[in-house]
Amino acid sequence: MTSLATLIPIALFLGLCSLATFFWALRSGQFDDLEGAANRILIDDEGEQP
Repeated sequence: MTSLATLIPIALFLGLCSLATFFWALRSGQFDDLEGAANRILIDDEGEQP
């Protein structure tokens, strides 16, 4: 029972930390351009040749 009383607050704390990190990333613009990075790999750079 004491281990359960220890693990529940730890789990709640880690959940709140991950939620705060998600909202920080959302506010800082990490998820603004989801398709730009996916399409950037398809662009050929013709100017660079070995």
